[in-house]
Amino acid sequence: MTDLSSFPITKKWPAQHPERLQLYSLPTPNGVKVSIMLEETGLPYEVHLVSFEKQDQMSPEFLSLNPNNKIPAILDPNGPDGKPLPLFESGAILVYLASKTGKFIPQDTAGRYEALQWVMFQMGGVGPMFGQLGFFNKFAGKEYEDKRPRDRYVAESKRLLGVLDKHLQGRKWILGNDYSIADIATFPWIRNLVGFYEAGDLVGFKDFKNVARVLEAFVARPAVARGLNIPARG
Repeated sequence: MTDLSSFPITKKWPAQHPERLQLYSLPTPNGVKVSIMLEETGLPYEVHLVSFEKQDQMSPEFLSLNPNNKIPAILDPNGPDGKPLPLFESGAILVYLASKTGKFIPQDTAGRYEALQWVMFQMGGVGPMFGQLGFFNKFAGKEYEDKRPRDRYVAESKRLLGVLDKHLQGRKWILGNDYSIADIATFPWIRNLVGFYEAGDLVGFKDFKNVARVLEAFVARPAVARGLNIPARG
């Protein structure tokens, strides 16, 4: 039987199935990237809810796995060379799972780097900019009289959507005909922007018809529908 007892995180979240990959997460855009990927690949995994309301992400046990106190994080008992692998950062986890399974990433070198560049586009641009816009539109920023911070992120979010929309012209998915980790990284954030953040009108989302088309295809995938609600909130 796999022994994960040397990892402090298992003291707070005991593994009922230590032979399975352990996922520590919340159903946020970054969190569901990994649950969607796990559902798409069919890898067996066990999920643990990290409650921000309870400040779980600041607990010593969680920090032992991710010192940056962000979700998601994983502990794979069947890592490289048969040794357990702890890993954080959603983009890194997607690349790892794609490499582990040989799925949702091109196998040729050029194609692999094309996928990685779009994952980095999401990690460095789409996620941070959409997240800031969400703050200024839906949360405390809404009370600020000075709308320049909000409008800065509106403009940048529109620019990023324009880049993606132009790229998707004539393409089924970001890499063309093949669904990949580039899509899994990107479209949870777009869904969140127009849904939870209620910023569709602000960014003129109706003008980005290619993005909207691919978003619709993305959320229609059964594995995506499941992954968007994993882990279930307590």
